[in-house]
Amino acid sequence: MVQYDCPYIRTTREHDVAFHTQHWDFNQADRTLETRLLVIGESPEELHGALETLNGYEMLRGYELLSRKQNTALVRSRIGETDAMQTIRENAGYVTGPFVIRNGSEIWNVGFDRSKSAEDALSELDASNEFTIKGNDSIHIDDFFDILQNVESVGSMLRALQNLTDRERDTLEAAVEKGYFSTPRGATLDDVAAEFDISKMGASKNLRRSQRKVLRRVVRVMNDVEAQMELEDEGWD
Repeated sequence: MVQYDCPYIRTTREHDVAFHTQHWDFNQADRTLETRLLVIGESPEELHGALETLNGYEMLRGYELLSRKQNTALVRSRIGETDAMQTIRENAGYVTGPFVIRNGSEIWNVGFDRSKSAEDALSELDASNEFTIKGNDSIHIDDFFDILQNVESVGSMLRALQNLTDRERDTLEAAVEKGYFSTPRGATLDDVAAEFDISKMGASKNLRRSQRKVLRRVVRVMNDVEAQMELEDEGWD
């Protein structure tokens, strides 16, 4: 999604930073959205410039730097309702997952109770916004209950992904898409390194870090889900 009236998107066009958030609160009275954002810059200098740029936008209604360490910061900010937000809300839409904002656009996870509402929202969004639909799935009621029962495990996986740096995430994604993990392998470590014009050692380090962070969470989630299934089998659910 590209929103021309969103200060976060505009900031990522000027600076090499990414915004991640899964905590937000919409104020009906003044129609503002308050969020706590994890801001990750390619460097401490990029982060500093991005925070100054963000804080300078008139559309920003509130800003507070909660913490900062090297190229990462946690901020609380408040912006006015954007056109796209208003369209989603007026068509009974709701946010179902975290926002990720980088490179001049953002990824939204939104839901609608009825397919007609989704169709109307997308039609209205198409008139004044640029967006691409990455997925459009209907959730069966049994799947919905599974998600609710394992919401903490799902949240744990999301936190693992958010804990990746942009470089680690991009390297892992490139390795998967190129077939580095396939049998037989469709790409070598040299191929992954060439994608980012870095050394083979650098690519290996980024890949190992990303795998370690994600796999630790995966193992924990597997154990949690297994424990939940055992409780259900014993009649404790």
